[in-house]
Amino acid sequence: MADLIHRYHALCHWLQRDFASLLLLLCRIWAGWVFWQSGVSKIANWDSTLYLFELEYQVPLLPWQLAAYLATGAELALPLLLMPGLFGRISALALFAVNAMAVVSYPLLWEQGFTDHQLWGFMLLMVVVWGPGRLSLDYWLSRKWQRVILQH
Repeated sequence: MADLIHRYHALCHWLQRDFASLLLLLCRIWAGWVFWQSGVSKIANWDSTLYLFELEYQVPLLPWQLAAYLATGAELALPLLLMPGLFGRISALALFAVNAMAVVSYPLLWEQGFTDHQLWGFMLLMVVVWGPGRLSLDYWLSRKWQRVILQH
């Protein structure tokens, strides 16, 4: 019985240490890719993007032109940080805010595509709460800096 409990704890340790990092990497890449593709689509059809922000989306508190530039910039820049896990928590939180603003600003998402936005939101929240994981630049840089600090 003690051996069974030991194996169970070893499995749990592996899941928390290694599998969680793989899961967080998957979340970062999946959500980052979705937002990157959305930003590329906005740039490729800039006139349509401006039209949508002016007449379709109802972004609160911001002029539609500023909202169009900010959303496009965020969707292009933040995935470049999120996917390799650089400033992972901050970039995930910022993309979570972009995602939430999209849901609030575009009422049609409640009828079509809301489930996708929920999934991306949960993926991003996982990264915010647990960090980008061991398979990230944040982890690698923190280990490198710890060694440098310990040497001095």
